[in-house]
Amino acid sequence: TNPGFVVRITQAGLDYAHQQGITMLEKQLAQLKLPDISGDSRVGRVGKVHYELSRLRLRDFHLPYSRITPISNVGLQVSISNAFAELDGDWRVKFLFVRDHGSFDLKVENVYIKISLRLGSDTTGKPTISTSDCSTRISKVRVLFSGKFGWLYNLFHSAIESRFRKILESKVCDIVDESVHSELQTYVRTLPVTARIDDKAGIDYSLVAPPRATTQSLDADLKGEFYSLAHRSTVPFSPLPLALPSDHDRMVYFGASSYFFNTAGVTYHEAGALVFEITEDMIPKDAGFSLETSIFSAFVPQLEEMYPDMPMKFRLSTPAAPFLTIGPGGISLRPIVDAQAYVILPDSSLAPLFLLSLVRNVSAVINVRSGRIVGSLDVGRIRLSLKDSAVGTFQVRTMQSLMNILTSSTLLPRLNARLDEGFPLPLLDRIKLSNILVRFYENFLLLGADVQFQPR
Repeated sequence: TNPGFVVRITQAGLDYAHQQGITMLEKQLAQLKLPDISGDSRVGRVGKVHYELSRLRLRDFHLPYSRITPISNVGLQVSISNAFAELDGDWRVKFLFVRDHGSFDLKVENVYIKISLRLGSDTTGKPTISTSDCSTRISKVRVLFSGKFGWLYNLFHSAIESRFRKILESKVCDIVDESVHSELQTYVRTLPVTARIDDKAGIDYSLVAPPRATTQSLDADLKGEFYSLAHRSTVPFSPLPLALPSDHDRMVYFGASSYFFNTAGVTYHEAGALVFEITEDMIPKDAGFSLETSIFSAFVPQLEEMYPDMPMKFRLSTPAAPFLTIGPGGISLRPIVDAQAYVILPDSSLAPLFLLSLVRNVSAVINVRSGRIVGSLDVGRIRLSLKDSAVGTFQVRTMQSLMNILTSSTLLPRLNARLDEGFPLPLLDRIKLSNILVRFYENFLLLGADVQFQPR
């Protein structure tokens, strides 16, 4: 299935996400709980040293050097090098007739961690992330004991360092697994797979395939389809292939196809939301005319004879869903609108007068604000034709300027007010966009942005 919407996270975006993740992992590792350690270390034929280490406290765990790399067809790999940690605790030792106790400091240096992350999606279309592999290698552990029997500590020094190395190497990957599962997996599931827009429509942002890693980015193909909240039906056309350009200046890119926008037209048309009424109270005071038969009788002479000086109203509707095209020059459409004119009779009932077909060129300006796609429409002149009349035939061409003013001063502001509210982009929780870029390509709109994570 071709996606209607594509999200790309570039290396810069992955690096930023990686910084946030490493900060989180450092905090998790700093809370690492280590078990008490005890054992015996044999000293030649003399005997053995019995040691006990307790109240082990991890003071800090630093991950100063790390990087994240997308691996094609595999996922993400996080490499951490030269990490270090410091611990302290209490010790007790027994050797022959000698007993001693005190405190110790432990320094762990040159820690190398390699983490492989598997990316997927669940049955609801939400992304998933898990640890597919984790390995930890510690090349240097130093234990510093306080006490007066220096020769005694050397008897079990190496045994303790070896045990600490093995315990830490296993514990680190346990913490990584838990952190990925409880923190990272929970966070990526904040991606909304459906977004309610209003009381009529929502957007389906579910994944149509697992996210895929390339050598330079992480791409996610989303359904990108508007749907009716009342009754979901099959869209009568399919999305075309959508291939984003190799731009990498921003942290994240969104590719919104013409399919994405056109499903909005279908949804709102089927919901009856593309029906507008124009009445006298909607005419701006500076328009210079009133919505009355006396005004329109200049174009339709029969009106003055049949309905002299009576109020009128128009009902505008689209006989078919509007269909837009996206190209390098921008977004354009040529909607067809039926304009049914009525006269309002003294008993408030309506009598049909004439039905006009309005065709006009429309272009759209698109931007992103507060994580939402917002827009506005700019319209050209109307081309009119007469579809039906209950008041005889007349020349519609002479009415063109008046209808142009009528729709531009009443219908266009209402549409632009709705478009200014915008439609939500598929964003993870607490993500703010900045440095917005908007470009147009054949069949899709490209939005680029940098991101900022806002902690709670």
